[in-house]
Amino acid sequence: MNRKLVFIAFVVSLGGFLFGFDAGIISGVMSFAGPEFNLDEGGFAWGWAVSAPSWVAMFAMLFSGRLSDVFGRKKILICVAFLYAISAVLSAVATSYEMLYVARMIGGLAFGAALVIAPIYIAEISSAENRGKLVSLQQLNIVFGFFAAFLSNYFFNVYNTPESSFLTDENVWRWMLGVELIPALLYLVFLFFVPKSPRWLYLKENYEAAKKVLTQIHGKEKGALEIIGIEENINADKDKSPVKIKDLLKRSLRFILVVGLIVGVLQQITGINAVYFYATSIFKQTGIGTDAAFLSGVLLSTISVIFTFVAIYLIDRMGRRPLLLIGTAGIAISLLVCAYGFNQATYQLSQEKINQFEFSDSEKLLPFADKVYDNDIDFKNDIKSALGNKIYSKNDGAILEVATTINARLILIGILGFIACFAFSLGPVMWVLLSELYPLKYRGLAIGVIAFVNSLISSLVQLIFPWELSNLGNALTFFIFGAIALVGFFILLKLLPETKGKSLEALEREFVIEPKGIV
Repeated sequence: MNRKLVFIAFVVSLGGFLFGFDAGIISGVMSFAGPEFNLDEGGFAWGWAVSAPSWVAMFAMLFSGRLSDVFGRKKILICVAFLYAISAVLSAVATSYEMLYVARMIGGLAFGAALVIAPIYIAEISSAENRGKLVSLQQLNIVFGFFAAFLSNYFFNVYNTPESSFLTDENVWRWMLGVELIPALLYLVFLFFVPKSPRWLYLKENYEAAKKVLTQIHGKEKGALEIIGIEENINADKDKSPVKIKDLLKRSLRFILVVGLIVGVLQQITGINAVYFYATSIFKQTGIGTDAAFLSGVLLSTISVIFTFVAIYLIDRMGRRPLLLIGTAGIAISLLVCAYGFNQATYQLSQEKINQFEFSDSEKLLPFADKVYDNDIDFKNDIKSALGNKIYSKNDGAILEVATTINARLILIGILGFIACFAFSLGPVMWVLLSELYPLKYRGLAIGVIAFVNSLISSLVQLIFPWELSNLGNALTFFIFGAIALVGFFILLKLLPETKGKSLEALEREFVIEPKGIV
């Protein structure tokens, strides 16, 4: 695998880094922006501020693949980088809750398009033996983005002290959001150094330019083999009629459409973005304190990076199916461990601890002194009713730290186990599968539709997650995610095909021209 190919794939997948950065940053931002705009942590306004990009992203995903078929993968990605930069600036200077979520919606347009187009582009420049690794670079960039965001949030939180005149609770979240401008501009510049997709050029009948790109990327010998495979496939498919959404319902595409939808839904419905986007809030629930919660986010993202490298190493050796099955089983077990840990927790504030609180109105907690709660819902509702939402939201970490009796280590093991299993399975493998299963003619549209459904599920999970924590409690919320993952494992065991080691054209002949059907 030559360096030029790796460089191109890495640059194109930098959109994933920006997605991960944005998703990771918001978990720390809302600890400060939420109270400033007086948002209820268990309300839908809080959830909307977090999930707004995903709602817009699902529409961008639906149309971006098709737009890239028309205008080219590269041109759309350049627009994506520009939108990321605009979103970063407007988010940082937001003067109201409404301006914040509109700015984040602009970012949603960017990462919705990036997450669809990058794996399409990378698959189209790759050869069969290295496609899994190269497409997985998108997931690697996503987790690098999470790592950078959590690390950035941690340092901003550390230096946001009462003695600091530069960083305050009122402006620290603006700096957290604003630093995204730097990688966005780098992404924009680097994109001008990547070629157009050779298979897209074939789609547009620009054969000479396509052959030139393939030769530049793979060299003369391997490039010639890629050219032969593409041209044989084009000659076999004489249907030049325009592609419509209803074409995806053809019997010949039914099996791969169902497989793609199942994997796309399962990736999000198990709660991965709830854990990433609300990581700081989740770790606060264990009572480890605000500073430790920010630091735990760094640990979480480090685990993501390590196990994404594991996926890159194994995906073209072990295959897509084993990684998905093992990972999904691990996800189910890890989430159920979290549910058990939260279910065993108790909550109690002593009079001594209440007197040590430094925030205003802390004396209002005295009527609840020494009362033991066996669930987080009743405890948090009583504390909120006494303090009011704004004061509670700004001090929830300190309150839960002294009130919670829980096996925090067990929760941490469950969360990190979930992240690790996701990082070597559903995270990277979904995008690899989607980039492989669909014929060139339908690829942009099919991946766009499945990514739309994927983002819809992600948006719903992010939107209702704060409500779930406040109304269902930590234990039941994680139990629901774990049960869904367990059901998903058995569905994948029945339906999931293997695609490793085959050219895109060979996969098309296997699953489309001679479809297997659903058994």
